[in-house]
Amino acid sequence: MSINIDDLASDLGFTTGGKGAEGPTWLPEPERQDRKYTVISVDDHIVEPPDTFEGRLPAKLADRAPKIVERDDGAEVWVYDGQEFPNVGFNAVVGRPVSEYSFEPSRFDEMRRGAWDIHHRIKDMDLAGIYASLNFPSFLPGFAGQRLQLTTSDQELALASVRAWNDWHLEDWAGAYPDRIIPCQIPWLLDPELGAEEIRRNAERGFKAVTFSEAPQKLGLPSLHTGHWDPIMRACAETGTVVNLHIGSSGTSPATADDAPPDTVGVLFFGYAMFAAVDWLYSMLPVRYPDLKICLSEGGIGWVAGLMDRLDHMLSYHDMYGTWTKDIGLTPAEVLKRNFWFCAVEDQSSFVLRDRIGVENILLESDYPHCDSTWPNTQSVIESEIGGLPDADVRRFTWQNASELYRFPVPAEVQADPNAF
Repeated sequence: MSINIDDLASDLGFTTGGKGAEGPTWLPEPERQDRKYTVISVDDHIVEPPDTFEGRLPAKLADRAPKIVERDDGAEVWVYDGQEFPNVGFNAVVGRPVSEYSFEPSRFDEMRRGAWDIHHRIKDMDLAGIYASLNFPSFLPGFAGQRLQLTTSDQELALASVRAWNDWHLEDWAGAYPDRIIPCQIPWLLDPELGAEEIRRNAERGFKAVTFSEAPQKLGLPSLHTGHWDPIMRACAETGTVVNLHIGSSGTSPATADDAPPDTVGVLFFGYAMFAAVDWLYSMLPVRYPDLKICLSEGGIGWVAGLMDRLDHMLSYHDMYGTWTKDIGLTPAEVLKRNFWFCAVEDQSSFVLRDRIGVENILLESDYPHCDSTWPNTQSVIESEIGGLPDADVRRFTWQNASELYRFPVPAEVQADPNAF
């Protein structure tokens, strides 16, 4: 079995084969940026290196563990339980010209090394003035770990692979620079009781977040409205584990007509964040678990105020739409503001609505190493978007909200001077 990379790329609004005949083109190495702001980026990505799973699965499963194989055409692919997954780079295109942006690279040497090497990642964070970062998985696991679990019928292998990824992330990736990387786990999706045990075990080990699917029903799993996921969400609420819902973690993306150009997908990419916010809100999970913290990653903030207006408007139809009963004590918009956080990459016109959205609910992200990334110009992008806002608000957006949400302290000397790291 193999995945058709062209079909998948089209579904996500990418092209393929962006590199030239002689290989990728590399832009000149950027200089270290002037640092005006202390920054925590709450959405960057890992391209899993070839040794991610080595030595981390039981011996009886080692031969079927995910591994990198070089094909006859020179492409490097992941092979997992007899299946080939043909994308190792997943749009890891920073450092290359826009004309070469694509769904690939297909080899590790076609990527900037910081995409998959933690030591070079930290150097690139330093270059852009990013103090700390939360990193999501890439193509092989899937943004919510779903591909490791739903592409094999062997649950023992799937669970061992999920645990191996989490062990590698905690020990080798975040563990190499524990003051710079916020640990984020992938969940066990196939049994909510065991999934909850994993959340609790991982919280004790130091994980601060879990990357969950924005719409599990689109993966063929039970929806949020069934109560099926309550054990996991209860565990997240009780351990303070932030539930990150990354755009695309349902394996789908917003679309218009079947024959519309791929550009429409890119334009509408924020759409699932808004849909996910409504679905999660009306699942009543944040009502049943008021300490649950939900972060909509890479969804932007431009739609949030409008959604709040619509939620307030719906209250006038209370007798007709009786899901949200008065005994809840808070309006839907108030629960949205209490339990949800929103992430901005480039949303300049939306910051004027910060009080409506919630000054404490807005986070920043750089999306390294993807084509949307602000790297290496993260500092100047922040300056252009929020440089004129009150210092207290800027401080919240750039690092304080993320520090509080993920319980990830920033040293006083770095708070006072972004050049202190």
